[in-house]
Amino acid sequence: MDIRVLRPEDIPHVQLANITNLPENYFCKYYLYHAMSWPQLSYVAVDVSRPPKTPYDPPKIVGYVLAKMEEEPTDGVAHGHITSLSVMRTHRRLGLAEKLMRQSQRAMLQTFSAHYVSLHVRVSNTAALHLYRDTLGFTVDKIEASYYADNEDAYSMRMELSNLKDELRELENAAEDGVWGAAGGGVVGSEGKDEGDAVGSEGQKAADEGGAGADLRKVKVGRGLGVGELVERSEVAGAA
Repeated sequence: MDIRVLRPEDIPHVQLANITNLPENYFCKYYLYHAMSWPQLSYVAVDVSRPPKTPYDPPKIVGYVLAKMEEEPTDGVAHGHITSLSVMRTHRRLGLAEKLMRQSQRAMLQTFSAHYVSLHVRVSNTAALHLYRDTLGFTVDKIEASYYADNEDAYSMRMELSNLKDELRELENAAEDGVWGAAGGGVVGSEGKDEGDAVGSEGQKAADEGGAGADLRKVKVGRGLGVGELVERSEVAGAA
């Protein structure tokens, strides 16, 4: 499964998923408005288990999240808003809705420094309430009476992004540290867990050279490896 940014050419397929699953539908230009105004915030889930037979076959989009930034927030605080979220019935219970939401929230924070994200959900939509409240951590801000076209009430919900901000900071610090596993070569993530050792012949070679209990060591990466060091190494190599 591939979760990627919404592209303009995806809009007809996203609209189909919306019409299939939800009573609230939109014109194509409304999707395009989101895609062009905030291209970093909307995502689609593409089933890549069955690749297109020809280059002209469309991607199999099985879910999407349509999101935006509030242009004129009434509280004066920069925040994002989830316009629509849907996953096809054939691909539910795979965690796609949660992944789509978290990816959009991360983009809101990193790109626009959003403080929180808001959304509306029908009071009768227990499945969506479970996702938003119990899994993602949204809280009910208020009830908006007759919010939908059929006069059903909506929960106005919001989620603070401060915890996500802390998580991203930890990831950035871990990336700057550049900690690698000596045996497997896997990057140690923010929780201190190795992403995985090498397998097959490479894994056996690493085990023979370093042993299963080889110590982790830090190496310089990115900015830590200065231009001066590169020049010195080049000159030494030339002299040799």
